[in-house]
Amino acid sequence: MVLRAYLAGMDSRHPERTLDLLEPDFRFLIALPGKEITGTSKEDFAAYIAGRNPVDRTHEVLRHSRDGDLETVYGVVTEGGRYTGSFHSGAVITPGGLIARYQAFFTTSFQLVDWGRA
Repeated sequence: MVLRAYLAGMDSRHPERTLDLLEPDFRFLIALPGKEITGTSKEDFAAYIAGRNPVDRTHEVLRHSRDGDLETVYGVVTEGGRYTGSFHSGAVITPGGLIARYQAFFTTSFQLVDWGRA
């Protein structure tokens, strides 16, 4: 599942390596509390990565699915092992196995699926 590899890369010490998983004309929306981050290229996403605060962040996938070219995941985000919120993400995967589009929603106020360690 490409989306799992993407999340693992974003959680690593070298999130810029996730750029290898993206199509050149990659489009994205990341909806965070109070703001949205969007872009229409791999370069836009590289700028987003460069501007992120380095923290001990982990995306813990609780559910995942794939239907044709669409992958989805749901899970929680932890920082230093402590729950910070939940996310629901989807990605369109090309036949070559790269991400063409990505959409993510993150909230600190609601959990769709209970996290066992919350």
